Amino acid sequence: MAIEIEKAASAKKTSANINININLTGPTKVTAKDRMFFIEQLALMIETGSDLHTSLDILQQQVKKPELVRVISDIRDKIGEGKTFSSAMAKHPEVFSGTYVSLIEASESGGYLQRILEHLVEMEKQRDELNTSLISAVSYPAFLMVFSVAMVIFILVVVFPKFAEMFVAIQDQLPSTTLFLMAASHIIIDYWWAILLGISVLAMGCSVWLKSESGNQVVASFKLKAPGIKHIFIKIYLIQIMRVLGLSLKHGVNLVEALGISRDVAKNHIFHQFVDGLIDNINDGKKLAFGFNEAVFIPPMVKQMIATGEETGNLALVSTRIADYFQKELEKQLQLVTKAIEPIMLIVMGVIVGVLVSSLILPIFKLSHAVH
Repeated sequence: MAIEIEKAASAKKTSANINININLTGPTKVTAKDRMFFIEQLALMIETGSDLHTSLDILQQQVKKPELVRVISDIRDKIGEGKTFSSAMAKHPEVFSGTYVSLIEASESGGYLQRILEHLVEMEKQRDELNTSLISAVSYPAFLMVFSVAMVIFILVVVFPKFAEMFVAIQDQLPSTTLFLMAASHIIIDYWWAILLGISVLAMGCSVWLKSESGNQVVASFKLKAPGIKHIFIKIYLIQIMRVLGLSLKHGVNLVEALGISRDVAKNHIFHQFVDGLIDNINDGKKLAFGFNEAVFIPPMVKQMIATGEETGNLALVSTRIADYFQKELEKQLQLVTKAIEPIMLIVMGVIVGVLVSSLILPIFKLSHAVH
């Protein structure tokens, strides 16, 4: 009997270890797609008549990702203890932002949870479309740049050393580009470890600086002031803020609270200050349009539309229309930028290849003439 108990305890311990290993080796981060799946499925279940607790219980059984299962289970347990859905979500800020929590809280008091969930799904899809457009605009130029750098390094490390001994005989007659590339080849081959170390230290230093408050402020200011890219980032931040503002106002959230909800959506301290100024103006009895008119980086069209929406009482609709309009405009602008960058990058690659080839061919011609 004692042996059987010991075997059962050993088996239980082994099973626990297996479960622990599974959780540790599985994915541990809840992504935006996981969040969108959760919200979309929850909205569907509530629409079909299931109560919130039952819907969460079913979702917990259907979801495969361990971390998302843990989050859903915790939310379900909190609701079972009598807490609200929004307060349960607030316990997981790594998954649900303050925007989510505030909108869900507003829907609970208004009794339109299913509608707000559907709108949150739509907002996530629009955000995903925007991110896809941004990635598409950057990916091809980035690939060309990486390919160009890799090609140059390959030629300097593999090709140039094979010709170095041949070129010694005409050292004084070599073109300046050949001399420069030969020197660069020697440096890369002899001091590659120092170059890698320097790049690593520089990357770590830049990473630490970018995470600091001063670095964050410099980058935020650069995004809104640099020629060529400032209009892109202004549109991105306006899309984010206006969409959340319109969604909040549409579901009965008061203007000050709606601005507070939309404030943190844009990851830029200048826009945070801008929204804080809007809230202060409204608390002082001024109109929303006043703050927009004071901001120099806000496009004139937005100022006019906000003033019109405020006068007609259609601020929620106007805010959503502004977000939709700028998202379409941004997608068109990104396509134009991509089309303009592609030929420029190809020309740059052609120039690089031409310099490399000429730096090898011209000395070879001189050597052949010297032999004859």
